[in-house]
Amino acid sequence: MLAQAAELATVASWPPPVIDALLTALNQLLDDREDGQRVLLSDVHAAVRVWTRRRLVTTVLDEHDLLHDDTEPTMRAWVQRKSAELPDGFREEIRAWLLELHAGSERVKPRSRSTLYAYFGRVRPHLLSWSSRYRTLREVTEQDVAEVLDSLQGHDRQGAFTSLRSLFGFAHRHRLIFADPTRRLHVGAAPKRTVMPMTDDEIAIVKRAAVTVVQRLIVALVAIYAARSTAIRLLTIDDLDLSRRRIRIAGSVQPMPELVHRLLREWLTERQRIWPHTPNRHVLLSQVSAAGVEPVSDYYLPWHLSMQNVHLEHLRADRILHEAIAVNADPLHLVAAFNLSMQAAIDYSEIARNLVAGPVEDASQRAEP
Repeated sequence: MLAQAAELATVASWPPPVIDALLTALNQLLDDREDGQRVLLSDVHAAVRVWTRRRLVTTVLDEHDLLHDDTEPTMRAWVQRKSAELPDGFREEIRAWLLELHAGSERVKPRSRSTLYAYFGRVRPHLLSWSSRYRTLREVTEQDVAEVLDSLQGHDRQGAFTSLRSLFGFAHRHRLIFADPTRRLHVGAAPKRTVMPMTDDEIAIVKRAAVTVVQRLIVALVAIYAARSTAIRLLTIDDLDLSRRRIRIAGSVQPMPELVHRLLREWLTERQRIWPHTPNRHVLLSQVSAAGVEPVSDYYLPWHLSMQNVHLEHLRADRILHEAIAVNADPLHLVAAFNLSMQAAIDYSEIARNLVAGPVEDASQRAEP
């Protein structure tokens, strides 16, 4: 196992002092253990503080079936911590609601981490406000919820209603409250998508921020193909045909313009120089992923660009919007070109038509001929 860990770290081009520290920590974890005795994950966390090294150690131990996860899952720990901050009459109900959203049930599909964060963030201020007047969640009335919704507008109103309806629907199903105060309330459809073309200043920020080869490549893939972060992370060497200048991205084969061709060649040259022996076939690599075969983490792209004030989703929307203007707001073309849903394509087409038409002139303000 020490040899395997050293080989993986070497493939990932870790410097010798880091590899020595890694092997020392792994050796201490394995020392004085009987054959087959598993290492506790909590012991790994205590012995290996750096996350990248810890991930490699756990990978090696897990491959040999010598790792036992005795830690509380991250999301469950977050639920326990956040619900504990609430008053007594609300704490247990909120904890049970969040745990069901996380794990799912017969009637509820498991929700993503971001959904839990969003739902709790939307209901928390109202729960704290209600706790100053009520002792339990069951005392909250329809009028209380209606007052909250009336104080909000747009997406904030829609998001708060969705979150509160989920909470009170859960509480009613499990008989934690007598009546669902959201059952007869409605807020209508969500506001229409609003997107504006990027300004010259925003484009200049992108140009100044994207200075490395990998940053420029990521920006080019979004700006030309309107690719989402997941599609970029999953892009592999096998998806590239540099000789014929073709690229398969998000399941669609596309032509490769000169800019993308040049940036890919530059990045692949640098990739080969840094990680010449990596077994990973993904185009984008990090020090962690180079030691295995998995794509880079969700955090990879935001770390490279969002922290530099480059928001890839805005860049992607700008690309789709310009395409919509160029094809006379044809939603079918947008569906085929960018694999959008029909509703999203219709929304972009409507925005494009409004931009081309310009502001409607008030007849009362027109000058007499």
